[in-house]
Amino acid sequence: MTGGAPRALVDQDVKPRDVLEREVGDALALEVGVEPTEEALIEALDGVEILFTTSRLPVTRRVLENADSLRLVAKIGTGIDTIDLDAAADEGVTVVYTPGMNALSVAEHALTLLLAVKRNVLIGQRALEAGKWRDEVPNASAVAGTSVGIVGFGNVGSRLAGLLDGFNVDVYAHDPYVHDIDTQVTGATLTDFETVLSEPDAVVVTAEHTPETRGMIDERALAAMDDDAVLVNTARGPIVDTGALVDALAAGTIGGAGLDVFETEPLPADSPLHDFENVVTTPHIAASSVRARSAIIETLVECAFAFLDGDTLPERFVAIDPRKGTRSDAAADPEEN
Repeated sequence: MTGGAPRALVDQDVKPRDVLEREVGDALALEVGVEPTEEALIEALDGVEILFTTSRLPVTRRVLENADSLRLVAKIGTGIDTIDLDAAADEGVTVVYTPGMNALSVAEHALTLLLAVKRNVLIGQRALEAGKWRDEVPNASAVAGTSVGIVGFGNVGSRLAGLLDGFNVDVYAHDPYVHDIDTQVTGATLTDFETVLSEPDAVVVTAEHTPETRGMIDERALAAMDDDAVLVNTARGPIVDTGALVDALAAGTIGGAGLDVFETEPLPADSPLHDFENVVTTPHIAASSVRARSAIIETLVECAFAFLDGDTLPERFVAIDPRKGTRSDAAADPEEN
């Protein structure tokens, strides 16, 4: 790499790395890896102009105020709740992201978790590991011909409804930012929050993490669900009250859970969630398909080069651009993943 190339810090969760290196070439001096703390990030950003990040890194006001060289944050995925956009605007830092580009990947993973819980995949695996056979595994529950509630009906929620269509599922959806007309193609029924919890055989959370949605799946919400209903969360961990979920699972007042995101990440090895055979967990990988991630990285690199050249950035991918005094509608009033 040339000595004069702008420096770019890369979160180690940005993968496939070879795609990033191929797209960047010698145009940027890449520095990979940083601990997910404010202190470590501030130190690593010294002299860095571009940050390629995932939701793992806390791009807070304190970080932005102390990153004097930082000009651009390129965020993988739709969720930008880990970036202080007001502070970015104040500090003149442009933020780009990739809304919708990983939506199908996340929707597929949500369906995978739902099927894994309903079909007793973890219970079956643990039975085999213990030398047992199918006679000691309870009968599975069907997804086909049942009903599923989707909390948040944007890019991920609408795609999940499309995937569920092949299972002949009745889909209920709740999203205060969506109009009835937006559910016509999928055939989903737009309804209120109480109904989307109480009526379906499963509830899938795909909503954006905002002050409005934080903790919305709490003790009361879980109590509204059927005793056999399954909860799936591929959105953000803090939307679900972990303590209330553990209590509901222990009491048997819900049928199980499929979780890709958690209030504390990484999920601690001693988390009580590991104790339940009707809980399937994955380490925040719903958006991490090779196809989706590769396309996202290519898009972010294109945005970075356009930014460095002083060109206009594609409006779809701009969360905030202080150079133009612009802020996307999604960033100003987030809907969901």
